[in-house]
Amino acid sequence: MGLGPGHFDSHNEGMPNPAPEEPAGGRTAPASFSMPFDMLDACHDRVRSSLGLLARLVDHLRVRGDGLQARDAACDVMRYFDIAAPQHHQDEERHVLPRLEASGDPELAALAQRLRTEHRLIEAQWCVLWPLLEQVASQREVDLAELDGAARCFTQTIDQHMRAEEQVAYPSARLSALCEGPDAVRAMGEEMAGRRGLRLPR
Repeated sequence: MGLGPGHFDSHNEGMPNPAPEEPAGGRTAPASFSMPFDMLDACHDRVRSSLGLLARLVDHLRVRGDGLQARDAACDVMRYFDIAAPQHHQDEERHVLPRLEASGDPELAALAQRLRTEHRLIEAQWCVLWPLLEQVASQREVDLAELDGAARCFTQTIDQHMRAEEQVAYPSARLSALCEGPDAVRAMGEEMAGRRGLRLPR
């Protein structure tokens, strides 16, 4: 099954296409991995792009029914949340949440626990949404009300999760990493790149 651009006819041309993060066989990492917290922010931009595509997919199915464009969009959403999103959660659980837990601030430690719990919730909600998207990707009939409900629940959880990260978790962890020094920031970027089969330039 091909992975198309996920466009829906002319009125949706220019729709952003999520860029999955895949292992790259040892290629040099883009410079963004040298600034790992900027990379985390960029990942959130791609998450929002994928969630926007998911919402447009549901709207398309409601108005126009199934088709090749719906199939391609479902494949795009599945590919992003199957491949890139789990890597992003690992980035946070290895490099952001431990810094909150080590901060000595009870509120930050509690936030870290909350974010870990929400990662598991997001994964569980994805397990509900995935087979519905797979039906669309396979061009089989799907219960649209069930798909819409699962998509809304998934999106709402991720939206509130990302807001907490962007407003509190990332700034706190970034400050901690900067206080640790440039070697700590580089080590973070190297680990993030390495899990994706990339290496930072020297």
